Amino acid sequence: MSDIWRLVRLLSPRRGWMLAGLGLAAMTLLANFGLLALSGWFLAATALTGLAGITAQNAFNFFTPSALVRFFATLRVGSRYAERLVTHEATFRLLADLRVWFYRRLEPLAPAALQTRRAGDLLNRIVTDIDTLNLFYLRVFVPVLTAIAAGLIMAAFFAFFSWPAALALIVGLSVNGILAPTLTSKKGAKPGAEISRITAALRTEYVEALQGMGELLVFGAAPAMQVRAAALNSELAAAQAEMGQVAGLGLALSGLAANATLLTVLIFGARRFETGGISASQVPMLVLGAMAAFEATAPLPAALQFVGQIKAAARRIFALADQAPPVPAPVLPAPVPENFGLELKNITLRYSPDGLAILDRFSLSVPQGRHIGIVGPSGAGKTTLINLLMRFHEYKGGEARFGGHDLRAYSSADMARYATIISQRSYLFHTTIRDNLLLANGAADEAALWHALGVAQLADFVRSLPAGLDSTVGEGGSKLSGGQARRVALARAVLKPAPWLILDEPTEGLDAETERAYLADLALILEGRTVLYITHRHAGLALMDEVYALRRGKAVRIS
Repeated sequence: MSDIWRLVRLLSPRRGWMLAGLGLAAMTLLANFGLLALSGWFLAATALTGLAGITAQNAFNFFTPSALVRFFATLRVGSRYAERLVTHEATFRLLADLRVWFYRRLEPLAPAALQTRRAGDLLNRIVTDIDTLNLFYLRVFVPVLTAIAAGLIMAAFFAFFSWPAALALIVGLSVNGILAPTLTSKKGAKPGAEISRITAALRTEYVEALQGMGELLVFGAAPAMQVRAAALNSELAAAQAEMGQVAGLGLALSGLAANATLLTVLIFGARRFETGGISASQVPMLVLGAMAAFEATAPLPAALQFVGQIKAAARRIFALADQAPPVPAPVLPAPVPENFGLELKNITLRYSPDGLAILDRFSLSVPQGRHIGIVGPSGAGKTTLINLLMRFHEYKGGEARFGGHDLRAYSSADMARYATIISQRSYLFHTTIRDNLLLANGAADEAALWHALGVAQLADFVRSLPAGLDSTVGEGGSKLSGGQARRVALARAVLKPAPWLILDEPTEGLDAETERAYLADLALILEGRTVLYITHRHAGLALMDEVYALRRGKAVRIS
């Protein structure tokens, strides 16, 4: 299936809105055609009647055509306004659908299949490529189908008066609507794809430069980044200049086709008048009608220039969306756990088929309600253990059972219902404290939010803020200190009373005093939960029932 056809099928659930916009666009074109054609006949007929003099034999009805002129003028304005409303509403709905569809395809890939991709590249696909795909409806779908439908109707109207004039109109519209767009589309395919590629690369460079500005300045790498960005900017300018030349060629061909068609229609109309087939007033009607007809094909050369960009964006989007999830979804519904214990026996897990075994014949028993500490240096496999439990990565050997059932019977979404994770990188969104807390429990009322903040020893601080719960935390929680950000994560854990609590380096980066206060508050929410505490430090291990060290991919009990 071609990328364009697949995109059409993807947008088809909104076909009602799409077809409504298409119908209104065609109505606008036909109203304009009727207005100009009728005006040409009316003005010519009025002038000829005036020259001949009005008598009983050649009485002229001014009222009906003048009323029709007003009708077509009003219809054109009304349909144009309605077309703008409907097509833009359809565009926004399609954009929302595309973003939701893409997010749903990305979600099963995270984090395993996305961790090797650059953040800027992902951002470009989510934002720029989706926006480019959204151009398809407004810039390609509507103009092309409207031109076909309206062009056939207008040619049929011409055929009623003069077949040669109708054929001339069809040829002119075909040159303007098919030959010129095809030529510009072929010539614009390469620069269009280059524009998409270079724009993606530039966005990636800028996003990563902003995220790592401190490191770039410290290590003197900023000039190299600037050189890369300047080179990409030069490439982009060259591609845009080439695209501009293609656009100029399309406009020249369109103007040539329109003027040649008007001259041909005038010649055929005059000959038809000479033979008595039509009246003198119908000749300007055909000429002005032909002029109006070219409004249908005028957008096509520019519209089809987007095809190269749309195809390139579609390939990038579909390539990522079609990637197989690293952990296959269970075929059957997840079973209800008999308990909340975890049994791992001889587990082997690699991040790539030919990579080293991060967990090598790893065994661990975590009975329900027990607090287990796991220590080890960076790279020992501590985070891998979390990825295994949360079904982010698939294990290749051994046996894993959760609640008495095979761990493979559960998806990552299933495990997310049974576990809450507090890590050193618990993300805070650039929104209010209230919204960040509601992520854990969307049904929580204000009393529950304040209770959670009280347990996390953050209630007094939030009350001191002018906007209270509605205070924004900044990008990534930049308006909060490190300890305060960790306490928001604690409050989330209170709001989501999952039977499992996973702590991944929760005190990393905290000073000694803040760490002691944080661990004292953390102890309050451990009761009644099964706890897995991952750390490379000894702080907090006193709260654990058992402590294991990760050595060469295996767990060795040390206390």
